[in-house]
Amino acid sequence: MTTSISRNVLILSLLSAAMLTGCSGSENEDKTQKPMFEIDKDPYPSTYHPVPGEATVITNVTILDGIGGKIDNGSVYFSDGKIVALGESVDIPDGATVIDGQGKWVTPGIIDTHSHLGVYPSPSVQSHSDGNEMTKPVTAEVHAEHAIWPHDPGFQRALAGGVTAMQILPGSANLFGGRTVTLKNVPDRTMQDMKFPGAPYGIKMACGENPKRVYGSKGGPMTRMGNVAGYRQAWSDAQNYQRSWEQYYADYEAGKDPKVPKRDLKLETLVGVLEGEIIVHMHCYRADEMTVMMDVMQEFNYQIGSFHHAIESYKIADKLAENNVCSSMWADWWGFKMEAYDTVKENIPMVHAAGACAVVHSDSDLGIQRLNQEAAKAWSDGIRAGIDISQAEAWQWLSANPAKSLGIFEQTGSLESGKYADLVLWSGDPFSTYTQAERVYIDGGLIYDRANPAGWPVSDFELGQVGEGDAK
Repeated sequence: MTTSISRNVLILSLLSAAMLTGCSGSENEDKTQKPMFEIDKDPYPSTYHPVPGEATVITNVTILDGIGGKIDNGSVYFSDGKIVALGESVDIPDGATVIDGQGKWVTPGIIDTHSHLGVYPSPSVQSHSDGNEMTKPVTAEVHAEHAIWPHDPGFQRALAGGVTAMQILPGSANLFGGRTVTLKNVPDRTMQDMKFPGAPYGIKMACGENPKRVYGSKGGPMTRMGNVAGYRQAWSDAQNYQRSWEQYYADYEAGKDPKVPKRDLKLETLVGVLEGEIIVHMHCYRADEMTVMMDVMQEFNYQIGSFHHAIESYKIADKLAENNVCSSMWADWWGFKMEAYDTVKENIPMVHAAGACAVVHSDSDLGIQRLNQEAAKAWSDGIRAGIDISQAEAWQWLSANPAKSLGIFEQTGSLESGKYADLVLWSGDPFSTYTQAERVYIDGGLIYDRANPAGWPVSDFELGQVGEGDAK
């Protein structure tokens, strides 16, 4: 009897010890749980530093504020990189540089939503051609910023045309061409030194003839219906990838030790769109295709920031307004291929008049040098057609609306107190072909002064080489 009791006591003791050991093991597992894996969403951060500026007041100028306002004989004061005040008169602080702008105009700096500077730089030779990764229809994993050549002389030429910021995109060969990047047009040594701090990434998509032409003989897509099927499959794959990461995080928070999903850089970019962190910019000409793409947008619950080129936007301007989609357009390019055939010169003002977000863009290393004149052409064509839009309203096509489509309007795109002092002093009415940008400021720093050629930024590539015989 005693032996039996002793045996039972021993068994209970061992069970108790085992239970305590089990509890202790669980606590140790909690303490040694692997750190949760998180993806760095900004692995290539901006290293931009503003060019130092000084407190400046420009007086006696006509001011277009970029959001529809006009001030005659006004003044603008900026300091420490920001707009401080503007109006018919402003207080001039002691020590400020005062510029008499009699007969001149001031506007926000021009923002180009569609540029390939740096990825298709000058001189235009094959070794410099880095804009299209034409290896498969979906290359969302590539980044335009990784191909930007900062020594492209086009940056300085755009600066002389009043361009203070621009979006650099991959080309339009693919359904998904890759990530875009927004730059400040400040000449520097590296892409990172030009990168607009905090600007969201974009993704370049393309519909219509280009993907058909490139991939029709490479396994497809070869039709417009094949294009749409390709977008939908990619978005569906992205949703599955998104769910795998959501499950991983949920399991981790529940105290489990889940396996980290395998990273897929292509789908990672697309998930960034689905989560509202990356903005879609879509090469698309025809009204019917833009409408289909807005249907796909609604199906997969993402937002298109802007249709680019969009020569038939005037046909669906009401739909663009309803869906909060901008339209980045040329003033008068047309007819160079079938999908570019059915435009009108009043396209831009018609989109604006319908209450949609109209943008003037370049898609050209030459056009970017005179975007003010491109806007002027569209504005005057609208006036002749009876679309009464003021110059102050039309300037939104070059600054505020581009900034909105790029997700940087809180920082730039208009002359408002607290925003970056990105502005241009023009020699006269900027809607005149005779007017030139005299001074260009970025973050309040004077980056370009037409009166001081010795201070003009020059690409290292254009400086040439010095041989032994020349170094005397």
